[in-house]
Amino acid sequence: GMERRRYRPADCPAVAALFYDTVHTVCRRSYTAAQCAAWATGQVDLAAWDRSFRVHVTWVAQADGQIVGFGDIDPTGYLDRLYVHRDFQRRGIASALCDALEAAVPARPVVTHASLTARPFFEARAYRVVRRQEVMRAGVLLANFVMEKP
Repeated sequence: GMERRRYRPADCPAVAALFYDTVHTVCRRSYTAAQCAAWATGQVDLAAWDRSFRVHVTWVAQADGQIVGFGDIDPTGYLDRLYVHRDFQRRGIASALCDALEAAVPARPVVTHASLTARPFFEARAYRVVRRQEVMRAGVLLANFVMEKP
């Protein structure tokens, strides 16, 4: 079965691997291979990620012992990361994680920088686009959307 639980430092390598895999598969529908390679290089500073996950409220979704999704939000209401394993898409995992993240911090609005891939998910949750932006990663431009939920 599926369970949602708080992040533990031992989760960090699995979470980083899930991030890389999701960007290079699910997000490839909306971005080029070069853009995905710049976004997820495969070189994650695990110590830095673990530190940010521990400062933020971070939830993971687990199915049969495997981490199949994760998300984190900081105390100001910035929803930083939200990723679901390519084989577990469209099962309500992102929604369950997002419910927990939004409930975890009183700060409003909740703000996120949504990818082209994630924009429809957030729009369905009543987030609105504040602006489209281009971010530079490893010399490559990536479009995303600053979105907020009031």
